[in-house]
Amino acid sequence: MFLINGQWQTSLNAQDRAIQFGDGCFTTARIIGGKVRFVDDHLRRLAEACKALWIAGVDWQGLADEIDNIAASQGQGVLKVIISRGNGGRGYSPSHTGLPSRLLSVSPMPEHYARWRSQGISLAASPVSLGKNPLLAGIKHLNRLEQVLIRRHLEQTGADEALVVDSDGSLVECCTANLFWRKGQRVFTPFVDQSGVNGTMRQRIIACLEHSPWSCQQVREPLSTLAQADEVIICNALMPIIPVNQAQAWHYSERSLYQFLAPFCE
Repeated sequence: MFLINGQWQTSLNAQDRAIQFGDGCFTTARIIGGKVRFVDDHLRRLAEACKALWIAGVDWQGLADEIDNIAASQGQGVLKVIISRGNGGRGYSPSHTGLPSRLLSVSPMPEHYARWRSQGISLAASPVSLGKNPLLAGIKHLNRLEQVLIRRHLEQTGADEALVVDSDGSLVECCTANLFWRKGQRVFTPFVDQSGVNGTMRQRIIACLEHSPWSCQQVREPLSTLAQADEVIICNALMPIIPVNQAQAWHYSERSLYQFLAPFCE
């Protein structure tokens, strides 16, 4: 069941532009103890995405109330919020579109994240590269076919997550997570201004590192830069932070950055 524009339903109008064109955005958040963790970060992300996509007329107060009510009724789980431009006609033009649609749903928290946090994970390079598009880079829009293909290839390997580069061969992210690595006292994360997603947890970690023993720098580096890393971590709003044991043929055993960040991310 989905809460669609304030009503619990199982279907969406076939003319909705989310179906026709992937015309919208979304965010995924943790529900803990009846509250959405870092809810303001998620609402800010949706607002920034709607601004970038020129989606106007969202009932933000209604959405905030729906989020609070669903979280309180569920207690624990994963909340997904989708904003679509709304119902429209056959063509690309949004000029005759109605009001935006709000879709909210809840699912169980993935059980494997707890195991990943305690045991660490492995990463494998994906053969699928991300196209560069600065107009859409950073936001979590509804066009995720690249991630679908990345995930499909990942399932053919024994790795837990994918290492994804752009069309120029620069590291960007994982399939469903952002990427950080440490060399001594310096922490690095890929730019996401040409492709990729600027995740809420990525933003939180960058802010946290401003007041830490480590410096943090956004870079454009090839996948091979991870051969010199002392430590690698990945993150998203649900994980929220996971240590990496292996990326390709490179192994990591240090956990100092992970241990520092974990309390701020939980």
